[in-house]
Amino acid sequence: MPLRVLHVSTGVGDAGLPLARARNTAARAAEHPNLVFLDVDCIPSRTLFTALLDALQTGPVLAMAEPRYLRGPLEEAPAAGDASLLAASVSHHARKHLARNTNSSHHEMFWSLGFAIEAKVFAPLGGFDEGFAGYGAEDTDLAFRARVAGVPMRFVVEPLFHQHHAVHKPPLNHFDAIVLNARAFHARWDTWPMEGWLGAFTSMGLLEWDPLATEISVRRVPTEAEIHSSQSNEPY
Repeated sequence: MPLRVLHVSTGVGDAGLPLARARNTAARAAEHPNLVFLDVDCIPSRTLFTALLDALQTGPVLAMAEPRYLRGPLEEAPAAGDASLLAASVSHHARKHLARNTNSSHHEMFWSLGFAIEAKVFAPLGGFDEGFAGYGAEDTDLAFRARVAGVPMRFVVEPLFHQHHAVHKPPLNHFDAIVLNARAFHARWDTWPMEGWLGAFTSMGLLEWDPLATEISVRRVPTEAEIHSSQSNEPY
């Protein structure tokens, strides 16, 4: 089947890349009744798209791929395809308990780096909320709205491979956006997203916060030295 490639510019906002707006723009431009979203730094396995589209045949679902993280950069295309990528990657520890290829209520585990949904399901949900700017919470918010609408999660077995790049642990480079988006998420859902990162910021003395709190207080912002020292070459 021939591919129709569209290059759409959404601009860059004050809080960083407008991820929600970019995904919504792509969904509006799509002509197929099924939508598959794949982050630019992810490599699909040979069977991933078939598995995601098969999952959509089971009924209205939010179908998510199995992310695996490459331990190092790819110097060249792997000769053995999926087998080579599997050997060079690791799964995420937070997902080991999730049942595969069955409907689930674990919407809090939805990550938008690779997923599929029917256009007729995505549109009534309102797509991604473009009020979330920059890094964090826009995907969990979509999943929570899916849960309210009675749309289950479905985690497929077939993997996508997240390409290796340096990350910040914790993501101090996204400090402002995480705080802003966490506040917006809590105001809507009365629960906190990204608790691991908020806890890490609190341990560093950057925030006054705990999981039972109703507000976040910023004590100080991270220094450039702290941001630099938080860089990590771990897979995730």
